[in-house]
Amino acid sequence: MKTYSYIRVSATDQKEFRQIDAMASLGIPKTHICIDKQSGRNFTRTAYIQLVSILKPGDLLYIESIDRLGRNYEEIQNQWHLLTKEIGVDIVVLDMPLLDTRQAKDLMGTFIADLVLQILSFLAQSELEHIKKRQAQGIAAAKARGVQFGPARRLMPKNFGEIVAAWEQGQFSLEQAFSQCGIGKTTFFHRVREYRQTQIGEQKDPVQRSTHL
Repeated sequence: MKTYSYIRVSATDQKEFRQIDAMASLGIPKTHICIDKQSGRNFTRTAYIQLVSILKPGDLLYIESIDRLGRNYEEIQNQWHLLTKEIGVDIVVLDMPLLDTRQAKDLMGTFIADLVLQILSFLAQSELEHIKKRQAQGIAAAKARGVQFGPARRLMPKNFGEIVAAWEQGQFSLEQAFSQCGIGKTTFFHRVREYRQTQIGEQKDPVQRSTHL
């Protein structure tokens, strides 16, 4: 029998050290601690897939809490069945003693464990949905305040018009033109289109103004 642990954090900016310390205190070798830095929405995670591939009947798997395993209600149930029934490993959820498959293997114990698993899986998915809802609300509120998302728009040099004119007249090669602007070819063409539209608009303005006089 070998002992493993599975650790998951939602993103690269979240720290896994607390979970690692908890597993190390149980005497689990570092080589048996599998870590994913991905969302819990599904189980297509590199470390988890590798872990499942090496688990053998009788092995023991520790996780800190059920939401570290995942946040999809149905998938948690499926993976729990895969691990405990199909592969035959025992699982210990540290923050929920009732979810220790080494204990109470009789009918009542199994019923209680399954019931607790369903409740915690439901709560894990509910929390994920609440997180996504709060994020959407936060983004909408920020956009309403004029906050711009995505990479910052690069400012063109003050002589951008002269660079475009020189390129159009064959004085600059295309590579020289977008190199002088410090941008890539695709962005250069996009900015040229914007520049030409601005020039057209400026030419139309005097005519439009005269029609209103």
